[in-house]
Amino acid sequence: MAKKAKKNDEPQETPPVRRSCGTMQVHERLLRTVPGYREARDASENHALRAAMFPMAGRSGCTRIPVVVHVVHKTAAQNISEAQVKSQIDVLNADFRKKNADVGTVPAAFAPLAADSRVEFELATTDPSGNPTTGITSTSTSVNAFSDDDAVKSSATGGANAWPADKYLNIWVCQLSGGLLGYAQFPGGSAATDGVVILHSAFGTTGTAAAPFNLGRTTTHEVGHWLNLRHIWGDDGTGCSGSDFVADTPNQAGPNVGVPAFPHVSCGNGPSGDMFMNYMDYVDDVAMVMFSAGQVTRMQAALDGLRSAIGTPTPCGGKSLPKDIIKEPPKELPKDLPKDLPKDLPKDLPKDPPKDWPKDPPKDWPKDPPKEWVKEIIKDLPKDLAKDPGFDPGKWLPGDLPPKGVFDPPKGFMEPPIDLPFGGGSPLQPGAVGGGAMPFVLATGAGAAGGGQPMAVLTNAYQQLLAHYARLHATGQLDAAGLAAWQELATTYQRLLSGGR
Repeated sequence: MAKKAKKNDEPQETPPVRRSCGTMQVHERLLRTVPGYREARDASENHALRAAMFPMAGRSGCTRIPVVVHVVHKTAAQNISEAQVKSQIDVLNADFRKKNADVGTVPAAFAPLAADSRVEFELATTDPSGNPTTGITSTSTSVNAFSDDDAVKSSATGGANAWPADKYLNIWVCQLSGGLLGYAQFPGGSAATDGVVILHSAFGTTGTAAAPFNLGRTTTHEVGHWLNLRHIWGDDGTGCSGSDFVADTPNQAGPNVGVPAFPHVSCGNGPSGDMFMNYMDYVDDVAMVMFSAGQVTRMQAALDGLRSAIGTPTPCGGKSLPKDIIKEPPKELPKDLPKDLPKDLPKDLPKDPPKDWPKDPPKDWPKDPPKEWVKEIIKDLPKDLAKDPGFDPGKWLPGDLPPKGVFDPPKGFMEPPIDLPFGGGSPLQPGAVGGGAMPFVLATGAGAAGGGQPMAVLTNAYQQLLAHYARLHATGQLDAAGLAAWQELATTYQRLLSGGR
């Protein structure tokens, strides 16, 4: 007689052997059910876009984030030890600071892109009431197993309530059903459910942690989501049309699992193939070992944006900033300043600018950038982009460039399923079209890659150039002049999308 199958809400005795993450399902649920979530996500993505296109000051040094681990258990085994919790914090610090011992296994083709995220974690030492804490809470539950419905995040449904999300990274550790290893909430959701949830047997490196998810990388993956990273293949199933909105992660056809052999080529991304060793793929713990430079830019943008309230700036050397650091200039100048200026200073310094200083720019100062400028920009693009006999680059260039500064895309620019030209695709090579990058869809709904219309050709040319600049920036190949050219190109492109306004 066959054994009766266990229901999803009954405890699982056998740990999962294939990675499963519920973050995108949670994201889709919040888009449908939580007012304001879509708008918050749009704002977050627009901010991430600006950070990818133009360097931002952001946070200097590292950011140290207080963590509270809510252990929700029905059995003694699920009530994991403090040692298991601390082993996970150690893994997070190693992985996010690029100090993991196995980072040397990154293939040579991707090694230059492996980056230090400049994010550190520590168990909280003070609870929301100001009392000392170990940073670990323990909650007994009658629930056999939780799902991705956020029930574990509320005492009313058998879980534990979140601590203030603007001060703590909440991590819930529990029994999950259906083979689920964990899930996270992107920036922009409710504070009451903000944080990550991890299966207890995929948490840390000791205790109940079980192979092939016994190196703590499930939590690294989910905290990556919490800092606004997407799955590296772009969540389009097994196609090649998805995007993670990161320029330096090659486009790939769906998730990789297990321990792939390098190179694993898909979506025409040879010779190096998929960056399957990235923490945001689905491979086993032993095979994921790096974040890319573009992903670091995106995480830092999250800390500069919707997650700006959390964490403490700290030098990346490990020491905290002195508590008595001067926050404001002194209200009064020191009384012992020198009374006399040096004798050799000239006495007749001019008080006013010269009378003949020009008040207006020369009359022949060009108001519009020359048409040849655009021709120069696109001269290296494939010849078939300009086959349309009606194509005149100068004709479609806006008359006045906006001042250099923030690139603010039109409303709806980042709403799904619109894809960025410099996210998720294979890095573009100079003079190449495509290279794994997907056709860009304008907010108006017009496809940029086809139709043979002059406007479509020009927007496609701009998009390919912007993608190439993004790739160069992500790999540290842009100098000051290159950054300035990228900024000018982007602001012109913005005017093109808005009809010259």
